[in-house]
Amino acid sequence: MPDAKRWYALAGLVIVFDQISKWLALENIRLGEAIYVAPFWNWVLTFNPGAAFSFLADQPGWQRWFFTILALAVSGWIAYMIRQHPQQKLLSLALALVMGGALGNVIDRVRFGAVVDFIQWHVAGLYWPAFNVADSAITIGAVLLVIEQLTAASKKTDEKTP
Repeated sequence: MPDAKRWYALAGLVIVFDQISKWLALENIRLGEAIYVAPFWNWVLTFNPGAAFSFLADQPGWQRWFFTILALAVSGWIAYMIRQHPQQKLLSLALALVMGGALGNVIDRVRFGAVVDFIQWHVAGLYWPAFNVADSAITIGAVLLVIEQLTAASKKTDEKTP
C-alpha cells in the first residue's frame, strides 16, 4: 500500500532523530552531569533499564527482554494497523509516532541493556524523570490517539443523530 509507506517513513524519521540525539548526548554529557539549559530544563545523561518513570528498573535484567519483545510485538501490530488504515491521517500519525518511539528505545535496550535518557525538566525543586526523543514521540502519539478516538466517537454520534 503506497499510502502506508509515508507513515512507515515517519516512524523511521523518529528513530533516526532519536538515535542521533542520543548519540549527541552520549558524546557530550558525562554520566551524572547536569548541564543547565534554562530555569526549568537540564541536559543529563542517565540509563533507564526499566520502562516509563523507571518502572521495574530495580529488577535483575529480565525486564530488558520483556520490554524489547513487548515493543516489537506492539510495533508489529501498529504496522498492520497503519497498513489497514493509511487514509486515516490522525490515527496513522499517532501510530507512526508511537512505533518510531518504541523502536528507538528498543535499539537502546539491545545495545546498552537500558534506554538512554537525557532531557530533564524541573520546577521549584521538583524534577520530572529524565526522558528522550523516543519517549516524547510515544507521548505525543498517545495523546493524538486519545484525540482521534474522541473525535471518532463524536463523529459516530453525529452520524446516528437524525
